[in-house]
Amino acid sequence: MVRLGLVVAQFNKQQPITQEMAERAREAAADRGADIVEEIEVPGSYDTPLAADRLARRDDIDAVVTVGAIITGDTNHDQVIADAAAQGLTDVSLDRDTPVTLGIIGPGMSQDEAAARISYGATAAESAIDLVSELEE
Repeated sequence: MVRLGLVVAQFNKQQPITQEMAERAREAAADRGADIVEEIEVPGSYDTPLAADRLARRDDIDAVVTVGAIITGDTNHDQVIADAAAQGLTDVSLDRDTPVTLGIIGPGMSQDEAAARISYGATAAESAIDLVSELEE
């Protein structure tokens, strides 16, 4: 059984997007016979690398799934956050030799576009499970 850690960014939690993404990730994990060992909520997508690193250090976690939504604003701040989160998660994956999937949607999205992409939570979980299986072979 694949054991997962789940990191959920809460910045847009007033809308149900990240919670729905997390629920889709949980459902996908259960459908594939994987177990979510630990779940950590963080303030925003920028904060996901630290939590992912903590989970990736654990011997009882095979891969880390991250979910979040970066909604566009009046500046290019969303692009800065997305770039930092993606690079940080890549670094965690390589440094810890543990799959870390990027289920963070955005940047440059409206609230409606983000809502249409909540299935990315499931995709991130499925990708983590597939990657663990592939790397174990």
